Amino acid sequence: MVKLNAIPTIGNSGLFSSCISAQRYKDHALEIIQEGYCKYPGGAFKIPLLDRWDVIISGEKMIDDIKKASSLDLSSVAAFSENMQTDYTIGKVVRVNTYHVPVVRSPLTRALPARFHDLRDEIVASFADLVPAKESEWMKVPMLSTIMRIVSRTSNRYFVGLPLCMSFTCHSFISIDNLNITFTVDAVTGGTTLQRYPGFLKPLVRQFLTNVPASMARAERHLGPLIRERLAKEEEHGTSDWPDKPNDLITWLLKEVGERNEKIVSDIVHRVLLINFAAIHTTTFTNSIYYLAAYPQIAEPLREEVSSAIEELGWTKAAMSKMVKLDSFLKETQRLSGVNGVGMTRMALRDFTFSDGTVVPAGTIVAVASQALHHDGAYYKDPETFKPFRFSDLREQEGESLKHQMAAVDPAFVLFGGGRPMCPGRFFAVNELKALMAHVLLAYDVKFENNKGIPPPSWHGVAYSPNRSAEVMFRKRAVCN
Repeated sequence: MVKLNAIPTIGNSGLFSSCISAQRYKDHALEIIQEGYCKYPGGAFKIPLLDRWDVIISGEKMIDDIKKASSLDLSSVAAFSENMQTDYTIGKVVRVNTYHVPVVRSPLTRALPARFHDLRDEIVASFADLVPAKESEWMKVPMLSTIMRIVSRTSNRYFVGLPLCMSFTCHSFISIDNLNITFTVDAVTGGTTLQRYPGFLKPLVRQFLTNVPASMARAERHLGPLIRERLAKEEEHGTSDWPDKPNDLITWLLKEVGERNEKIVSDIVHRVLLINFAAIHTTTFTNSIYYLAAYPQIAEPLREEVSSAIEELGWTKAAMSKMVKLDSFLKETQRLSGVNGVGMTRMALRDFTFSDGTVVPAGTIVAVASQALHHDGAYYKDPETFKPFRFSDLREQEGESLKHQMAAVDPAFVLFGGGRPMCPGRFFAVNELKALMAHVLLAYDVKFENNKGIPPPSWHGVAYSPNRSAEVMFRKRAVCN
């Protein structure tokens, strides 16, 4: 039997120190990972938790090993399922049959040029509702909670269309309680709760100690009638196109799943919730707003680029591709702040040997030290300095114009993962982020009250969250596109 003895340990170890180690890791995970990253550069180290060892790796060769590994050896789905307890929170069906992944990779991404007007329309409407700032005075906006609602509305305008994405009655998909946000929170907290219990107790824990069943039932009540209506249309017209057939997520999922059975409504609901779970990328947008408010001098060059692109191409996906400086700004803010302390997380489904001979046994969680990588001076000059145009400057060099984009494959930037499981929705996410930020730049001036700096984030182990209580000052600009 393969054991982890050969991999060095960072943090406390041993029978009587496991509780201390787990608590220390929860409170100081970044420091512990950074210690291992510096002590074992280009290698692996393990961290003891209460119920397992996590193996953290670094270096281009080992990262490349993960990228090239078969999903039968190192599985991102199994790792996500283990860490989020998705069999009990989102549903085992989405792990066993991942037909939603090609939907995100292909039709959801391909439809963006034709459906971009929906994103733009909902961005304008949601900001008007939630950030009704005036030209004559500054308005304080609680940032994270407001952005969660804006991003949820915008994403679901694209996913399920009007009126479900924006109605604020108790009969809508995005209700006053904001079902998708509530479900995301319930799934995360439920997963954390479930991790504390052995497998045979998890079904009972899910039912009685989490809010997941109530959130799932509510989602089926709201989305179920729409899915049944689509199925009735198929009965009437067949699966081919019919007049005014929606070009949206439900249509794409129904086309991909193929087989129809009595569980299809529940199955589609699970997929919509899962894609929402991944799409409510409030962390990246919140980070970007915080940096814009802390560095107001960068607003004008970004604004000039956005205005030029919109003047030439209108509010289109093509215009987003012209926003090279904005792409650089967004990528740099995420490089510095991050969304997690580790990335490219996998579970070894069978014993796996890295190219340097390091062996991890089946069942081991393996991840890249992403936060340390993104702050490594070997890859980034002045890594702790915020340089909003770091990547756009690199793209001006000969032969580099298509490199260094936020959504591109970059061995030194693993926000979206790497290899075959690299986030299939990253192109949609980046274009939505650009559209959101472009609107803010043209419609508002933003700043922190009393010129405060970026508010400190919160970390729980390797999990990152932007400051939850910080407010940003907004003032409507006199002229905007």
